[in-house]
Amino acid sequence: MADVQNQMILRDPQLFYWILFPITGVMILTGVLRHYATVLMQSDPKKQDIKALREQRNLLHGINLRQNLNQIPFSSFVSRKNALVAAYKRGEYLKDPGAVGQPAPNPMTDPAGMDQMMNMLKGNMAMIVPQTLIMGWINAFFSGFVIMKLPFPLTIRFKSMLQSGVATRDLDVRWVSSLSWYFLNLFGLRSVFNYILGSDNSADQMAAQMQQMSPGTGGASIFGPGQDPNKMFIAEVENLEVAGGQHEWVLNGVEDRLLAMA
Repeated sequence: MADVQNQMILRDPQLFYWILFPITGVMILTGVLRHYATVLMQSDPKKQDIKALREQRNLLHGINLRQNLNQIPFSSFVSRKNALVAAYKRGEYLKDPGAVGQPAPNPMTDPAGMDQMMNMLKGNMAMIVPQTLIMGWINAFFSGFVIMKLPFPLTIRFKSMLQSGVATRDLDVRWVSSLSWYFLNLFGLRSVFNYILGSDNSADQMAAQMQQMSPGTGGASIFGPGQDPNKMFIAEVENLEVAGGQHEWVLNGVEDRLLAMA
């Protein structure tokens, strides 16, 4: 078996320039085009109903209170929790109190739900189509090439990540294949896109996928198509009641802790 620590490969040094730079350039250019294509394909935001906005923001108020309960004293948390729980149970913040107990509307007949679903579909297309084309281009022209060697040691666990498409058991783990360089760019160009397009961009494919899988709690993403707002309020009531037993104020006994540090 060859000594992997001093392992050398006879290869054309021009591969470094004719494979690494084109893949990196195409990935950056594709990310910029994806950003502007996503911006152009997004529907114009429609004026939101004040009652729907009030419904979303008050549910978000309860979620924020539960997530930050340790930042306020227990008495303040209890007073806020009791007020919110009572309002949630009365349905005070519901956009349409008369719809309580009725089946959820069909999202296909809801214009807001249709717009949200179309925007998600457009975002998925903007990610899937370029990724498919680039993968096909790399497999057609650069498959099986080893393009560079990293200057620092790595453990064997990185072998599958750095040497995709190169089935060699004894190759030093520091060598990087062309296909793996594509995946490294896919994960590692976020700072480049932030520098070129700003932090709020649609070029970072992995960030966009994570955002779609976990849309968060802001704005219209709280109530998805077909969801019942009243059930979400009732569920938040249970969450607030459970969270009350886990309260531990971060400033509790802070004087004694400061004196102990002096």
